[in-house]
Amino acid sequence: MFRSHFFLTSFFLSLCFSLFAEEPKDVLLWPGDAPGEVEGEVGEETEEVKGVKRVRNVTKPSITFFLADQQKANGTTVIVCPGGAYQILAIEHEGEDVCKWLNSLGIHAALLKYRVPRRKNREPHAAPLQDAQRAMRLVRQAGKSWEVPLTKLGIIGFSAGGNLALRTATSFEEPTYEPIDPADQLSCRPDFALLLYPAYLTLKDDRTVLDPSIEMTSNCPPMFFAHTGDDHIPAEGSVLAYLALEQAGVEGSEIHIFPYGGHGYGLRQSRYPVSQWPNLASTWLVSLKMIEK
Repeated sequence: MFRSHFFLTSFFLSLCFSLFAEEPKDVLLWPGDAPGEVEGEVGEETEEVKGVKRVRNVTKPSITFFLADQQKANGTTVIVCPGGAYQILAIEHEGEDVCKWLNSLGIHAALLKYRVPRRKNREPHAAPLQDAQRAMRLVRQAGKSWEVPLTKLGIIGFSAGGNLALRTATSFEEPTYEPIDPADQLSCRPDFALLLYPAYLTLKDDRTVLDPSIEMTSNCPPMFFAHTGDDHIPAEGSVLAYLALEQAGVEGSEIHIFPYGGHGYGLRQSRYPVSQWPNLASTWLVSLKMIEK
């Protein structure tokens, strides 16, 4: 069974890359049902609400590869986690558009369509974290065969996706599912993480305390935070996470707290300085030598 899962995964990854030049292709994360899934509990849909393209009811989580032009690609790769309160996925302005921006920097991107909505009797992040850990490993496996091979693998997330990205960057020593194939022998630790207005980082009744289920250690990767003071998701979460990284001795992290800009803007431009976060993030990646100027 282990061998058959390996060949099935390899087949789908090879198919994805051979057809990539035409359009991005979805690659399923799991050869069968995702861990802990209940048959018939949800059914996937795509909709548009007030100009926001949303994906609902994901039961077959997947990754979609957006590979940078080989003349520009530098080998750095990023998994993209859209937000949506762990209920839906804002798949376009916090997903597809982000992948294209990363490609413009010479970065390969993999859009993660993780399981939503929240599953019954499970923590909101539990099923998505399984998907994110599996995605990290599959991307590392796939990246070995690219024309410009993967060298560094990071993760970026927005809102609930920022929560997921941070948990992926702090929980890599805690396996969340039983190994399936050789890909699961690879590391699920990101080399860096970008967290845009990450949600659910503080206690519900005390925004001055970091959620104790989030533990920073010296093995965590450097992280980039951007948040606004007028966000309904408290910016204290980003500040506390950044300080916890500093206290753990993790070097290279960066944080930006802007006064205005609200929540859920993704790459959309506004009159507020927070719209400059992509430029700040790219400069940060240069400082870490993840990309060149």
